Amino acid sequence: MRKTLLFPLGALTGACLTLLVASPHGGVWAARAAASADDAYSKLNLFGEVFERVKASYVEKPDNSKLIEGAITGMVTSLDPHSRYMNDKAWTEMQETTSGEFGGLGIEVTMEEGLVKVVSPIDDTPASKAGLMSGDLISKIDGEAVQGMTLEQAVNKMKGPVDTQTKLTIVRKGADAPLDVAIKREIIHVRPVRFHVENGDIGYIRVTSFNEQTTDGLKKAIASISKDVPPEKLAGYVVDLRNNPGGLLDQAVSVSSAFLPRGEVVSTRGRNPEETQRFTARGGDLTKGKPLVVLVNGGSASASEIVAGALHDHKRATIIGTRSFGKGSVQTIIPLGAGNGALALTTARYYTPSGRSIQAQGIAPDIEILQDIPPELKGRMDTMAESQMRGHLQAADGTEQTGSQSYVPPEEKDDKALHTAYDFLHGQTGNAVAAKPAPKAAVPN
Repeated sequence: MRKTLLFPLGALTGACLTLLVASPHGGVWAARAAASADDAYSKLNLFGEVFERVKASYVEKPDNSKLIEGAITGMVTSLDPHSRYMNDKAWTEMQETTSGEFGGLGIEVTMEEGLVKVVSPIDDTPASKAGLMSGDLISKIDGEAVQGMTLEQAVNKMKGPVDTQTKLTIVRKGADAPLDVAIKREIIHVRPVRFHVENGDIGYIRVTSFNEQTTDGLKKAIASISKDVPPEKLAGYVVDLRNNPGGLLDQAVSVSSAFLPRGEVVSTRGRNPEETQRFTARGGDLTKGKPLVVLVNGGSASASEIVAGALHDHKRATIIGTRSFGKGSVQTIIPLGAGNGALALTTARYYTPSGRSIQAQGIAPDIEILQDIPPELKGRMDTMAESQMRGHLQAADGTEQTGSQSYVPPEEKDDKALHTAYDFLHGQTGNAVAAKPAPKAAVPN
């Protein structure tokens, strides 16, 4: 990247010097910018002058709206990996995604080193079935290089009519060469909660994302399991949050509330103390205090970490698996008016009930379980954590953690973390976390 950019930057500098000589205004412009480096309004004037010069002198007549949109995109994405500007089309598509049904491949993605990075494939979607993995980098879409595209442009290129095919070129850690993967597009019906009764006495609940349907799905799962298994026989619940990339904050709070009788779930703290918000459990513990195990791994992020952190700090659950991703920042969606799209702007950090920041640290499991990885995948299944993303928001206390294993075996019989959870519940006689040490800080109730 650095070598590639040297020539264009050098060429740009030369062009500016040429303008300084050729234009009577060039020297005044440069002097004004240098004299007012710390003045925000002068910088806005500078932007206006650059905008006018581009409009007047670029080799082809530029589109004014694209110039402005590009400037806004550059400004916001320079802040951190999760802040971004969405034009009207992207904003509409995001609303469709959080409502739980949309068209595409079924992957949660972000931007990394100019490439599209897979955070997590969504269960039972074309991307998942095609074998895409957390940490994969998409370098080409239908033969066109991703380098130079914005995240929204790349996502839009992956979308298309149902039953049409797209070809992704994947760069995978440990692979000798890029992989070409053909995927057929489908309408993605995100079913965020799946469940079943295991061994006649354990309720297994898999939460794949936090959208508007998640809490209702969880309540139905608990009700169904409670109906099928008598209370005296029910050993407890396993809540599987592995490779769950997160979603809506209110859903994380309400999911946590389904297992907590009371108390704080999470707090958000912004730049100013008066911006602190606290979210508390409401509705009561639907499982009536039954033992609880939560599974996490390197692909569990954001809302998943809020739930795991809250249940851990309240001594309500035992966490099994590997360290979570560490995405502990709050993105506030700010609509910008009809036709103007919206901002997703990082406005605060998440803190667990005991006052621990999730950002760039993640949630450490009480019992770490590493999966047996097939030989062909070894060296490829450690997820790059939040702390390793370029431009990430720094951890509140300066201590940061790297990525952890995100592999989940396709066959349940090979899933060591899941079987550890089942064994833990079968050996439990009282509260699921009675033997665990209390958190270092007091948990507010």
